[in-house]
Amino acid sequence: MSEPTDAIPIEAVRTWLHCPRRYEFAHVDALEPEPDGDRDSQQARVDVIRRSICTALRRGEDDADTLYEAAVDRLATLWDAHDERFHSRAQRTHERTVLEATLRAYIDEFGADHAAGIRRLEAETDGEVIGPVLPLARSVSLPAPDGSTADGPTADDESTARSRTVRIDATVDYVYADGSSIVGVRFVPTLAPLGLVRYRSDWEGDVERLFTDHFDTETDAFDPEPVAALFETSVVLEGLRRLCDRLGLERRTCRYVQLPLADRTATAVNWIRGTVETSLEVADLTDAYVDHHTFGMTLEHRNRSVDDRLARVVARLLDGGYAPADRWPQIERNACPDCEYAVCCPEYIASEVRFDG
Repeated sequence: MSEPTDAIPIEAVRTWLHCPRRYEFAHVDALEPEPDGDRDSQQARVDVIRRSICTALRRGEDDADTLYEAAVDRLATLWDAHDERFHSRAQRTHERTVLEATLRAYIDEFGADHAAGIRRLEAETDGEVIGPVLPLARSVSLPAPDGSTADGPTADDESTARSRTVRIDATVDYVYADGSSIVGVRFVPTLAPLGLVRYRSDWEGDVERLFTDHFDTETDAFDPEPVAALFETSVVLEGLRRLCDRLGLERRTCRYVQLPLADRTATAVNWIRGTVETSLEVADLTDAYVDHHTFGMTLEHRNRSVDDRLARVVARLLDGGYAPADRWPQIERNACPDCEYAVCCPEYIASEVRFDG
């Protein structure tokens, strides 16, 4: 495959799946969206915990109490500089207590084991495996107008092939060794956007049907977030394979997991004692993504259906056609109600301003 000449973040692909017009406003015109107080605050708190955890993991310890102390120390520093507005000092204190409980749950349930896996990985290589925001990428050959890939037989020359190769960027927060596997971990606010992908461990069946139906214009299905998660998994797994190649880690399988840091559904608050307890779950997206037929042919965690569709989506994204077209009914119903760009969207304005007669 030729070297890519363009690079786009996986978040841009996610935005396009919600609405091509939203992608145009956000990533082409670079328009700033209206602030979303709750969402922005949630993401800011996740960033505080993410940075605290990565600082603790860099200490080189895998004892749970030592990790927790290092993470809490870093959290205290970051929280002092955190400028989120609260209605009272008591609320600010409570939110910090929730973050500390989240750190404790992470360390007890995952952190110590993951830290040990990082130590094993660092013993084999001197490469960087701790973020936050550790960059990964994959290159895709975009379909030519006749449907073939640019680096296939229809490419007339090297420059044509090169122009049709694009790099897609993604990130994880750290990478650790788990037996013969290399696992990429990304912290997210919640797992809710994954939909049923969160609860399935096989591509065949519900996940495949959800993915296929989203792109079927004859159905009303509209599931951009689970589809985006499958695309992201494709990018991350290929990025991890490239990382293994760079670090000289041979014969390793790669896995990708998401870990929520702002999901309050498992949080219990004792207001009398002023204590908070919580628990965390992890979503391993690898099995829901892997097509076992492709795995049987290549012995790698891949899914040709997802990978090919990703290339087609990126090709449409880069071709500059931003009109929602045949997906407008689904987009209007599902994406418009919470879209920050609705006020300047011609399709939305036209749908709202109608004249009888």
